[in-house]
Amino acid sequence: MNYRHSYHAGNFADVMKHVMLVALIDMLRRKPSPFSILDTHAGIGLYDLSGREAQSTGEWREGIGRLLALPTDPATPPCLQQWLDMVRAVMAAHDGQLFYPGSPVLAARLLRPDDSLTCCELHHQDQQSLRRLFRHDPAVSVHGRDGYEAITALLPPRHARRGLVLMDPPFEQPGEFDRLAQAIITARRRFATGMIAAWYPIKHRAPTRAFLNTLKDAGQRNLLAIELTLRPPLDPARLNGSGLLIANPPFQFEHTARAVTAMLARHLGDGEAQASVEWVVPE
Repeated sequence: MNYRHSYHAGNFADVMKHVMLVALIDMLRRKPSPFSILDTHAGIGLYDLSGREAQSTGEWREGIGRLLALPTDPATPPCLQQWLDMVRAVMAAHDGQLFYPGSPVLAARLLRPDDSLTCCELHHQDQQSLRRLFRHDPAVSVHGRDGYEAITALLPPRHARRGLVLMDPPFEQPGEFDRLAQAIITARRRFATGMIAAWYPIKHRAPTRAFLNTLKDAGQRNLLAIELTLRPPLDPARLNGSGLLIANPPFQFEHTARAVTAMLARHLGDGEAQASVEWVVPE
């Protein structure tokens, strides 16, 4: 995978991840106490889908492109509709141009006055883009540091006992699944009251199965795996699906996840798509 996310922004994996992110933050907003969000691999926050990178792959056309073209459906799960409304609002703010909001922009738009967002981005150019994007927002801080290192340095949050850690690593080097598993374990040890959401690619089953088994063997509990595959995961050279592992999910969140992924499978797949929401280890 070419990790510069501008090549992949708005694709089916982004769609699933971002709808789930909006749903998780909405759960946090239901209680009055402040919360903190840590986005460990934040990217640039806002992506021009008409730009060279996005146009070169065209992946967004089979993701957000399909959903924007759909008529209003009263059966759409509320969090999916909320996310679509947010995407349309961002595009409207850019005179209708195809600007797609990444996780930092979505999270920042859902913060309340006492909530906070911390973004980490190691790539210098992307980090500078992110700083410019949030230069007038005191609720958002941007760190030029490794996302995995930030888990030790920035957790637990100083000003909130509740919150969410989003891990969306590049998966461009060998051993990424192992690093992600260890990061989840570390984050839960340092921020036991927080939720963890970790994205992972599904190319074929062996790496994802080993990743989940590593967490089970380490004694981790209360793990929910949300997956959307567009085709059977048999080709290790192709992104066949997308997964999001959630540690400490909100009560009955699996029902929301099943409704969302079932609808995404219908609209983003071409007959072979499947959605799966399963407890890896219950509470």
